Amino acid sequence: MKQQPDRNLGMELVRVTEAAALSASRFMGAGDKEAGDAAAVDAMRAVLQTVSMDGVVVIGEGEKDEAPMLYNGESVGTGAEPKLDIAVDPVEGTRLLATGRPNSIAVVAATERGAMWDPGPSFYMNKIVVGEEARDAIDITQSVARNLYSIAEALERKVNEVTVFVLDRPRHKTLIEEIRAAGARVQLHTDGDVMGALMAAIPGTGVDVLMGIGGTPEGVISAAAVKALNGGMQGIRAPQLESERRKLMDLNLDLDQVVRLDDLIAADDAFFAATGITGGPFLDGVHYDRDGGITTHSIVIRAESGSLRFIKGIHRLKRSIEFGRPSKQSFQAMVDIAAK
Repeated sequence: MKQQPDRNLGMELVRVTEAAALSASRFMGAGDKEAGDAAAVDAMRAVLQTVSMDGVVVIGEGEKDEAPMLYNGESVGTGAEPKLDIAVDPVEGTRLLATGRPNSIAVVAATERGAMWDPGPSFYMNKIVVGEEARDAIDITQSVARNLYSIAEALERKVNEVTVFVLDRPRHKTLIEEIRAAGARVQLHTDGDVMGALMAAIPGTGVDVLMGIGGTPEGVISAAAVKALNGGMQGIRAPQLESERRKLMDLNLDLDQVVRLDDLIAADDAFFAATGITGGPFLDGVHYDRDGGITTHSIVIRAESGSLRFIKGIHRLKRSIEFGRPSKQSFQAMVDIAAK
């Protein structure tokens, strides 16, 4: 590793996710996905520029013409060493935020430059994620039932004691039927691909495995956390639109290729930080306290050290500070406080 970080950058990146969560939280239940996401993007980008690193966004909000901030290829950080690949999801679960439902989070991941898999035009991927105990038990090319029985054996449980996180989508009708036929328990979620992977990889969350088709960019972000947790993850491109399929075929990409954890994150070290926006069983959401403070709950993970930290932050933001797309002065005040 040519320019290996000599510090836990996750402790600096959590300031980025805190700022995004603080900004987005004002839009909880407002019914406007775009406003909450825009607020988080603005705050995340502003604080990213204060982090001592030379970062390039590999997984962002889209191409430059479609996403004026945090677009794929954008440079972030102060420009100092180390050189890093950055993946961001300012609001994972924009619909959850807009409707006030649990488990929307702000997420950032980082690895050394060139180590993060670039999905290109691949927007969807079939994924399976488990924790450390079952990392050698999964094979995405095998049947759902065979995987579940192998996972149950690795966990020393009966298959009806295994809980599977699945996104509640029409495309998963057959998958859900196969999980139930195998005897495992199904936990359906409307959104939250990254959160599902986190819960599958961390013991004690009530989720043992994530299965199903979700976003490819979210898969790369998830991989940073799964690798840091020494979990297991495999994926196969699963284009959902004919236009996506044609683009992949034009690039002569093998749609049956199994993408493994070391393909998604090629470096030994990886950093992951996430802050809850709306409350959930795993991360508390942004809470406005009676004494004027604002409380955030975050997780920070580093692969090299294997450290996992839960961080409770209490922020003393002035009530005059606006969130969302605020005035330049009030927004900078919020960023300055979140960056401390």
